[in-house]
Amino acid sequence: MELCYAVGTMAKSPCAISKTHFIEKSEPIKLVINGQELVADKKEFSTGSFGWFFNGKISVAVDGKPLSVQVGLNLTVVGSKDAER
Repeated sequence: MELCYAVGTMAKSPCAISKTHFIEKSEPIKLVINGQELVADKKEFSTGSFGWFFNGKISVAVDGKPLSVQVGLNLTVVGSKDAER
């Protein structure tokens, strides 16, 4: 696989897995934020990249007061936008 690089930009990293293989074999990822367990599910993003995604609310206390906090998290596989389909 040949990757093109623009002058003055960082080198691209090739992706070690195809999109099809990722979708078939990847599992959800368990995350812990502020002691609260969350699960990020596999996802193909609108950009063509793939990885895991979580969107939801958690509780965070500040000075003993609980706050509802919105979490939006993308875990993108490096190089997946240009990966073999």
